[in-house]
Amino acid sequence: MEEAQPPKAGDAAHLLVVDDDARLRGLLQRFLAEQGFRVSTAPDAAAARASLAAVAFDLVVLDVMMPGESGLELAESLRRGGKEVPILMLTARGAPDDRVAGFEHGADDYLPKPFDPRELALRIRTILRRAAPPAPSPLPQAPVQLGARWFDAERSELRGPEGTVRLTGGEAALLTALARRPGDVLSREEIAAALGMPEAGERAIDVQVTRLRRKIEPDPREPRFLHTVRHRGYVLRPGS
Repeated sequence: MEEAQPPKAGDAAHLLVVDDDARLRGLLQRFLAEQGFRVSTAPDAAAARASLAAVAFDLVVLDVMMPGESGLELAESLRRGGKEVPILMLTARGAPDDRVAGFEHGADDYLPKPFDPRELALRIRTILRRAAPPAPSPLPQAPVQLGARWFDAERSELRGPEGTVRLTGGEAALLTALARRPGDVLSREEIAAALGMPEAGERAIDVQVTRLRRKIEPDPREPRFLHTVRHRGYVLRPGS
């Protein structure tokens, strides 16, 4: 793991940049440090795993095309292992199918190369805001029942008999948006805005919904709570 400059502030978000291109890795390290982040880097998936095992990072900037284990494979493995650290994927492949593949493997956002570093910093801040605990509301919303589980939108927590269910920042933001308007159909555009991803395509939103269903539905293939409304969007219908 290559360490960056000392953090500028005690509460600065700590990022892990994973890319096999040493020049790009160094440029991103310097730029993001100038933006006020703490930055560590890794040249490949193996080094990234070692860093993630030792440090609680706030976000991972992950290159997709790496020799050996790819970024997609690493992201999917981290999610299977219960790691919910936000992941922003970077790739030279920016076709819609490639973006969808990124979300399917566990990414929270996806930025094609070449990119403006300022956009990267903006997206990182958006993901971090989404993952942060929400500010208390003056009118707290009652938890929403989803079978044997309860979702507390104020805390972005899904609780059940087995304890708190881990949600990624994107999953929590999606469920919060739906839970604040139970019974109302949210269009994909409204959902994309709630996720801080206004440019996301329909398939990318559908992938986020599929990921959330795996955590809230007894049988994701036969949804009881999160329903598709053809040609309109999605609706959350809570219940026991």
